[in-house]
Amino acid sequence: MMTDLTLSEVSRWYGNVVAVNDVSMTIGPGVTGLLGPNGAGKSTLIALMAGFLAPSSGEVRLGDQRVWRNVQAYRDLGLVPEREVSFAYLTGRQFVQASAELHKLPDARAATARALAEVDLTEAADRAISTYSKGMRQRAKLASALVHEPGVLLLDEPFNGVDPRQRMRLMDLLTSMGEQGRTVLFSSHILEEVEQIARQIEVVVAGRHAASGDFGAIRRLMTDRPSHYVVRSTDDRALAAALMGQPGVRSVALGRVGSGEAITVEVTDMGEFTHALPQLARSAGITVRELAPSDESLESVFTYLVQS
Repeated sequence: MMTDLTLSEVSRWYGNVVAVNDVSMTIGPGVTGLLGPNGAGKSTLIALMAGFLAPSSGEVRLGDQRVWRNVQAYRDLGLVPEREVSFAYLTGRQFVQASAELHKLPDARAATARALAEVDLTEAADRAISTYSKGMRQRAKLASALVHEPGVLLLDEPFNGVDPRQRMRLMDLLTSMGEQGRTVLFSSHILEEVEQIARQIEVVVAGRHAASGDFGAIRRLMTDRPSHYVVRSTDDRALAAALMGQPGVRSVALGRVGSGEAITVEVTDMGEFTHALPQLARSAGITVRELAPSDESLESVFTYLVQS
């Protein structure tokens, strides 16, 4: 059973639109999080890894075999797509057994029962999928992907719309599979989701591979980046002058921000800045009325990683 998935200088474009741009990475056993904002190319990357899309350039390999149009490689891959199950009129058992039969398993019924038990869906197996909750539908898709016992499992935004209890059940399942030696990769745009279960994190932004490492390394990259703050006070001009040249402050600008005048401060050391600001204001007799980050969206964090 092959478990290492390798992308070598993989790109995928549609006409003039580049969805994935020269991505190289290796996904090994354990749980890996594919992290990036919406529209970053995560779904396209997963489709390339699963053999559903051909790379426009580069190569995707499972072990020593190419994935695209390789039936043997497909037998070692399982895919849980983000889209909802199209055959909601089927029961969970029928849906999973259809996958088993498509894989031409020698005992499709036994394989179906095993996969349903693995995702804790046996009791609801003979109900129509249309009656399932979001979390149960996710587990039905997972059972379908696991029915042929693949070494590699790919999941596209598996926690979207799932309630907290079901999310924890899914996370426990993925953690268990990683501990069994399977290669599990799931995509998400939420850092905290990835933090909870991923051994390794791969960050993608605008189709590019932006960063790679364990959670601690990625968190440091994100928090150590330059940050921008908006400060409003009783005397912006005097406070801006006091901030200039302070350790951890890269630039200070006075101007209109939103509905009024404010100071915009670019900070390279957030700790130094938050320690110095109240002391400077107090010594100058200035009252700070507002302090707010101006670039704390996830997209801004990812953009910084790409530009680094």
